[in-house]
Amino acid sequence: MNISTLRNRIASLAVRAIPAASAVLFTASIALAQEGEAAAAPQNDSVFKVFRDGGAIGMLIVVLSIVALAVIIENFVSLKRDKLAPPDLIDEIQALFDEEQFQEAMELCENEPTFFTRVAGAGIAKIGHSFEVIEQAISEMGDEESIRLHQKIGWLSLIANVAPMMGLLGTVGGMITAFNVIAASGGQANPADLAGGISAALLTTMFGLVVAIPTTASFAFLRNRLVKSVIEIGAIVEDLFERFRPGQSGH
Repeated sequence: MNISTLRNRIASLAVRAIPAASAVLFTASIALAQEGEAAAAPQNDSVFKVFRDGGAIGMLIVVLSIVALAVIIENFVSLKRDKLAPPDLIDEIQALFDEEQFQEAMELCENEPTFFTRVAGAGIAKIGHSFEVIEQAISEMGDEESIRLHQKIGWLSLIANVAPMMGLLGTVGGMITAFNVIAASGGQANPADLAGGISAALLTTMFGLVVAIPTTASFAFLRNRLVKSVIEIGAIVEDLFERFRPGQSGH
């Protein structure tokens, strides 16, 4: 097994582990919060109480975590190398190029829309023009498709940044609630009166971080994998059209 294959297998295992790790991290955080409350109110020791104590902002962060998980799973599936450039399609188009059946290759690209076929199709549409025109069409379509794919994973970056800020907003709201209780009691409030506000403050902070950490890790992994795939597919397309470069044998 060469180093490249080993690296790819490790990356694949990491991909599968991230959603599970996120779930474990979230569950562990909930468990820690529950343990902290167990001594004071064991009868209410439940996940639902933790969510309820987080308040409206805490529930919004939980909803945000579900959205993040859905986006992560969708991108892990749709941004695989074999999805962006299916090996069978590459072989078919290369065979059609070798036989100089460019119209058939164009039809195949139109019928099988992928990153590879869209970029290759842009180049095929310019066959008959100069190599510079073909190269420019490929480059422009490649940039356009790359931007589109990066926008898909960009939602993860947005969620990773918004979640802790929502947690901070919940923290500020919880502390304001606690200080309002102190003010209303003339400075004589007991700890039990302050517990609700402080609990909401800490829980929203925890929720925000639990969502942000695995989402940030997933975004970085997906971005790096996407960049690598785009470069590899770009090299395949360039090699496919290299035969049209001036000075190449047969052209």
